[in-house]
Amino acid sequence: MAAPGAAAAAAAASHLLCRRSLGVVTLLQCAQRTFASQTSGELKVTHVLKEKFPQATTIKVTDISGGCGAMYEIHIESEEFKDKRTVQQHQMVNKALKEEIKSMHGLRIFTSVPKS
Repeated sequence: MAAPGAAAAAAAASHLLCRRSLGVVTLLQCAQRTFASQTSGELKVTHVLKEKFPQATTIKVTDISGGCGAMYEIHIESEEFKDKRTVQQHQMVNKALKEEIKSMHGLRIFTSVPKS
């Protein structure tokens, strides 16, 4: 059985805040995530990228802010990047996510062309 103060401490901890550009959410909300599922932010970014890069063979979006939606890591492999420098590829991704980026703190982008 947990100590009487443990329940109160757990309740207090659930009210700690995780700040991000769109507002404030509880730390508990940030931490509630399973690796088998994507967060709503990951799903939204993935959807936008699939629309903007229909030839993509791989799109992987990971919320690296612990589920808060403040920072994402994106891996995308597409023929659309062929004959483009890395900086041009990243500019294409930034342009595709122009609206979503407004609510992010940071973004890591990894692009590649499928190997033939």
